[in-house]
Amino acid sequence: MKKLLAIIMILTLNSCFMFKNNGIEMTIKNHSNKPITNIEFTTTEKLSVIKVDRIEPNESITEFLSMRKNKTDGAYSLVFTRANGEKETADVGYYTNGFSLEIGVNFTIKNDTTIVNFDLSK
Repeated sequence: MKKLLAIIMILTLNSCFMFKNNGIEMTIKNHSNKPITNIEFTTTEKLSVIKVDRIEPNESITEFLSMRKNKTDGAYSLVFTRANGEKETADVGYYTNGFSLEIGVNFTIKNDTTIVNFDLSK
């Protein structure tokens, strides 16, 4: 009986840590010639948002988006404004039942495109 109780406690603690760290690490690298501004990264449910004012050329940022409150399936969204005032949106990836399938997503901003790569290993 004590072994069963110990196993249940270990599983409960493990699940608490799993839910606490539910989310995705997001990296944006600005490899364009001009700064990007008004950057927002979120999920379809928009329960948590990473906001960054500005990323200069050849700079990068890394942030963790918590998905603890997410409950449904959805995608990730990166929105930013280029130096010419053009607003750009990249809707990418997929999460299920509020859980990320990847550990990270990397955005590389070029002068004319946005490249997206996911870190799949958990």
